Amino acid sequence: MKNNFTVVIPARIDSSRLPKKPLLKIGNKSLIQRVCERAKKVNPTRIIVATDSKKIKAHVEDIGYESILTSSKHRSGLDRINEVANKLHFDEDEPILNIQGDEPFVPINMIQTVGESINKSSDICTASCKFENDEDIINTNNVKVVTSLNGYALYFSRTIIPNRFTKDAHIYYKHIGIYGYTKNILNKLSELESSSLENAEKLEQLRFLDNGYKIKVINFNCHPPLGIDTPEDLKKANLLIKNEKI
Repeated sequence: MKNNFTVVIPARIDSSRLPKKPLLKIGNKSLIQRVCERAKKVNPTRIIVATDSKKIKAHVEDIGYESILTSSKHRSGLDRINEVANKLHFDEDEPILNIQGDEPFVPINMIQTVGESINKSSDICTASCKFENDEDIINTNNVKVVTSLNGYALYFSRTIIPNRFTKDAHIYYKHIGIYGYTKNILNKLSELESSSLENAEKLEQLRFLDNGYKIKVINFNCHPPLGIDTPEDLKKANLLIKNEKI
């Protein structure tokens, strides 16, 4: 039985920290192939890779998935997805699940749960899990999130939030690169001007908060999945695959 949401995976060719990232190999498969295969496990209505690269498009189609070529001038993955949604004339209430193209190990139940939560309790839904060590907490490539008591995002940052003012540690949560929204909300988000906080942190979700949109953060009791941002992350991913720990 198919789920009623469409998965769109943004994948751009240029990355200052890891050039041609979607095409790099983790084990015997490309990064983008592993993300697509992860998404396929929840049996969505459709899986589409939105990319600015003919090489990525050709590769995705070679491994049996759908890809749409988009502009290279987009500010973020959300804007790339919005182009796809409009090109393909999605219905206004179409549930869209955005899985970042550098998240090959996102848990299957997380994909399923966030996809099922679209348009149920807020404008946008996303995911988090608790950090397990200080090294990951201080790493600026790992995005942190603080939520209200009812689970709505208060702020996202690359720095440590909340501040470690007291030694009796707060609980720190990692934001996972997965978002759910309808096409109608997606269009509205894409029309927003970039905000100063977004530009400062290089986090598109701060654009949403700055403009009053509610982001429901679903917390999962799981090991923080490894995202691929740097050459060091790629080495860790290959080691995980080699040791068959995931």
